[in-house]
Amino acid sequence: MARKLPIGIQSFESIRRDGYVYVDKTAYVYKLASEGKPYFLSRPRRFGKSLLVSTMRAYFEGRRELFEGLEIERLEGAEAEAEGREAWVARPVFHFDFTGQDYRTAALEDALGEQLARWERVYGASGAVTLGGRFQDLIEAAHAQSGHRAAVLVDEYDKPLLDVMEDESLLERNRGVLKGFFSVLKKADDHLRFAFLTGVTKFSKVSIFSDLNQLSDVSLERDYAGICGVTESELVAGFAPELEALAVQLGLDAAGCLEALRAQYDGYCFHPDGPAAADGQPDGRRVYNPFSLLNALHKRRVGSWWFETGTPTFLVRRMRDAMLDPRRLTDGTIYADEGRLSDYRADDPDPIPLMFQAGYLTIVSADPLVGEYTLAVPNAEVRHGLEKGLLSAWAPGYSESRGTDVYTLRRLLEAGDTDGIRDVLAALFASIPYTREDDPFENYFQAVIWLVFELLGRYVRTEVRQARGRADVVVEATSHVYVMELKRDGTAEEALAQIEANGYAEPFSADSRQVHRVGCAFDSRTRLLSDWLVALN
Repeated sequence: MARKLPIGIQSFESIRRDGYVYVDKTAYVYKLASEGKPYFLSRPRRFGKSLLVSTMRAYFEGRRELFEGLEIERLEGAEAEAEGREAWVARPVFHFDFTGQDYRTAALEDALGEQLARWERVYGASGAVTLGGRFQDLIEAAHAQSGHRAAVLVDEYDKPLLDVMEDESLLERNRGVLKGFFSVLKKADDHLRFAFLTGVTKFSKVSIFSDLNQLSDVSLERDYAGICGVTESELVAGFAPELEALAVQLGLDAAGCLEALRAQYDGYCFHPDGPAAADGQPDGRRVYNPFSLLNALHKRRVGSWWFETGTPTFLVRRMRDAMLDPRRLTDGTIYADEGRLSDYRADDPDPIPLMFQAGYLTIVSADPLVGEYTLAVPNAEVRHGLEKGLLSAWAPGYSESRGTDVYTLRRLLEAGDTDGIRDVLAALFASIPYTREDDPFENYFQAVIWLVFELLGRYVRTEVRQARGRADVVVEATSHVYVMELKRDGTAEEALAQIEANGYAEPFSADSRQVHRVGCAFDSRTRLLSDWLVALN
């Protein structure tokens, strides 16, 4: 009988009571609780933040029965005995969950007011008028009535901001609400045992982080690099039956199955040295996206699920508006320091910090001497989804229904249909929007060309370096090879002449496949594909 995998289940109680497979992260919870600081953790969406907060809630509510057999049971019991204190203390917990609302239509003040009203029915209402004042009175009342300081847990604090990123007035309003509300945490410090806030993005202008100077951001700390997600050792040890079944379905051995999963879902890195296990030893350098990994193990296929849960259009547009060359996503030329990665300003046109915090970029290497990180997309799932989103933004003519998509282009390449290839590229170029004078059209042209051929996947190599130069595009299909040279405001004859003069097609002279030498020219004034010539070997 197949085991139950907790796909999309964010309740720790449900996972434990209903017999789902659980990757034990409770040692991290105990470490955070033992040190007792107010914390902030940033992780991408669908990465297990809500489950982590739910686990913390069960711990601070003293629900020992849910933790039987887990690491925290041993840690809690051993320390309590050593210190001669009571274990598993039930404390008041104020758990704010911002995930269930769409703040483009729902007022943030109303959502907070409803949550406070529920607790006021337990601890009593105060005479305070402001939301922050009501919250502070609740924290103090809970401490007085229970005899224990409270825990405050905030899940996805930034959703009210991310939802309204393209509405500046509403964004400013929600910032102000959060500023007044969570500044209470510093004032109520004497009544708090623990505070933990999590979200995708750390907005530096929100006073959660400017007023709460005691808030410890553990997002890039090595001790917590594996707190969310699944490390490879956790995957191998915890999902052996599912890995075996997937390998059989894919027709791979165990090593090949793991390699396929690594390429598609692994690669997230939140510290250059990688995560540490509970005993402090290294536990692999990177972590898997848990949502996509569990889907792959359950459905027994290596698909794409993370992007199906939603890609913020404002982020794709911000990348386009910043003229971020999409080739930089994979070539190791995106750099940042820790400060740049940790804070995000909504009015900052630079998309890199938000891309990192949202999971579209991750750390691939670091130079500790200068504190510099090198970033790139983490895996194939993210790369493919992001490139597809970017192509739709850069060239709105990209459409499966119109036959101007990568799948159509792949079929044409396999069939050797150069006229059809020309028509698809012409339609895409014609759809590129008009740009500002300081946004040269050739930047858009180059981005569209690269994205189109990159999305072709294993068939494509671009800008192939050779002894006498560098071909713009080389596409290798099953029965055909395409050597393409692209000219801006030139002619197709000039492009073909460059292919011949530099011998770009010579590496394929003994190839059994049909070799197509393609000269392509576009007009930067009309923004159209203006000339196209094909020569065969």
